[in-house]
Amino acid sequence: MKKTNAARLLDAAGINYELAEYEVDENDLSALTLAMKIGQNIEQIFKTLVLRGDKTGVFVAVVPGNAEVDLKKTAKISGNKSCEMVQQKELLGLTGYIRGGCSPFGMKKSYPTYIHESCKLYAHIFVSAGQRGLQFKLNPEDLIRITGASVCDLTE
Repeated sequence: MKKTNAARLLDAAGINYELAEYEVDENDLSALTLAMKIGQNIEQIFKTLVLRGDKTGVFVAVVPGNAEVDLKKTAKISGNKSCEMVQQKELLGLTGYIRGGCSPFGMKKSYPTYIHESCKLYAHIFVSAGQRGLQFKLNPEDLIRITGASVCDLTE
């Protein structure tokens, strides 16, 4: 298996992780399907969302796979009046990642990052390893540290 840029960053930071590989269905990139494929609880699968605020510009929200981001709440937390998801066609240019394979770190540029507070309920969570079909299993405290994330409630 080829190492992703995100994996190299974790290695350089001395962060322990495991990789979970799964078969990708291009028609179903949902967190629920991913959770079933790797045999994990959906609450421990965290999806990386890239948003744009009206004041601060691009930022990242990391939320549980079974939750929807609350745009009003997330806008306020991030110092914006409003925010919206970036368009899928912008994702690669902004982050270096594609939909379904967007890691919360190792992006082309470092963006402010916010992670849902429920991550602290678990000894480990799963986030994208930077490509479809590959997830990191890591301690949420390590994820918070490497992303510089603010921990908060981002969901409905």
